Amino acid sequence: MKKVLLWTAGGTAFTVLAVSVGGYLYYRHLDGNITTQDVVGAKNGFSKDEAFNILVIGTDKRTGKGNEGYGDKGSVGHADTNILLHVSKDRTNATALSIPRDLITDIPDCQVKDENGQLKTIPGTQDVRFNTSLGQDGRDAGCTMNTVKAITGVMPDHFMMADFNAVKTLSSAVGGVEVCVAKDVDDPDSHLKLSAGKHTLKGEEALAFLRTRHAFGNQGDLDRIKAQQGFLSSLARKMSSGDTLTSPRKLTSLAEAATKALTVDKGIGSLGKLKDVALELKRVPPKNLTFVTVPVLDNPADGVVHKTVIVNDSTAPAVFDAIKNDVSLTETKAKEKKAKAAEDAKLKGTKSAPGDVRVDIYNGSDKPGAAQATLTTLQTEEGVLKSSQMGNKEPSQAKTTLEYSPDQADQARRLADIMGLPGSAMKEGKSEKNDQGLPAMILVIGKDYKGAGVPLVGGGTAKVDVDKQTADKTVCSK
Repeated sequence: MKKVLLWTAGGTAFTVLAVSVGGYLYYRHLDGNITTQDVVGAKNGFSKDEAFNILVIGTDKRTGKGNEGYGDKGSVGHADTNILLHVSKDRTNATALSIPRDLITDIPDCQVKDENGQLKTIPGTQDVRFNTSLGQDGRDAGCTMNTVKAITGVMPDHFMMADFNAVKTLSSAVGGVEVCVAKDVDDPDSHLKLSAGKHTLKGEEALAFLRTRHAFGNQGDLDRIKAQQGFLSSLARKMSSGDTLTSPRKLTSLAEAATKALTVDKGIGSLGKLKDVALELKRVPPKNLTFVTVPVLDNPADGVVHKTVIVNDSTAPAVFDAIKNDVSLTETKAKEKKAKAAEDAKLKGTKSAPGDVRVDIYNGSDKPGAAQATLTTLQTEEGVLKSSQMGNKEPSQAKTTLEYSPDQADQARRLADIMGLPGSAMKEGKSEKNDQGLPAMILVIGKDYKGAGVPLVGGGTAKVDVDKQTADKTVCSK
């Protein structure tokens, strides 16, 4: 079912066209191969100077010779494989976010255009599989784009869509795609049969590899997505290899296959626009193209047999925010490590005696009496006698903070030690004068307050804690 060669095909193939395939007539021929669809929500045109998001969709529609045995018989073409590709503004990195077809979500109302350009509103549905955002009830790719926005907060600028034939034609055009399997595979459903190790797949065999549900992991959609991500990484490397770029035969085959395989929105619905997209994609180093899947949990409504998933609200927002804020997932770990080291450094050093700690306490939480309770605990149990309760702080804040001047760092470390404050809560800045006219640190109790004397943990920026792989590495499917 998973069949998209996606952005990689669009990427290197159209770049190749731009620099290697000459002739006006042939250019017009290739331009005529491209199928366009006018959908609500897609941008009109493509900007080379901005970050961009393209939704790549693989449908389970049985079109084309030899595809009668695949997919769901009579399918209207559901969104079977879905990848939200985010390309950074500076083109140093990209994130390919896979969205499981069996993700349970709400499909919002959407508008589609008929052949006369008239708008029709299709009512949304609740608690259904993501794949029904396309095809079901007449929904088009614009409806899938809207559903992606509802889930992630990111509105795709454009879409690219392909069916079963895309994998077969593109994998054959490049002479096959190398994959790796960690164990012998014999799946009668997809007809995939491979021995452990590396194999070069094309045509029907490549399609079988992307469709198999029963060959890897727990025999479900999430493990199939991982295999697809490995395939796409390999395809990206193959398309940008010298073996492909120096072969006129492969270039021509690739140009034909790529233009015939895709349906795109009108904003990028010409060879010239797709070439522009491709040239921008080509600027991203493969090592900085990260494949990741929407963090999910088993759907508790399924009972004992898990068939569907739901968004993991604890870990998914960090991934969505990274895309919205144009943050590279390849750099996230390094940045987190550096930030953590800087936070930890604030806690290291000499500490003053509790009796020398001078602090004003404000309640910036949503819990009445938090500042007074903290004051009482500090004075009666910890010996922080030079402390004052200053009332409520407006507006309220999510995290507890301790602001201090540079010469109060030893006091700040002592108070952080007493209260269990993380380094992220400590802000070197300015002190204020207390009611005796002496400099005092400023402690604002945030909504993370758990009770007087209860240590605070965590803090800092949200971490992107997800499995991921990059396009420069070969990963064996297990």
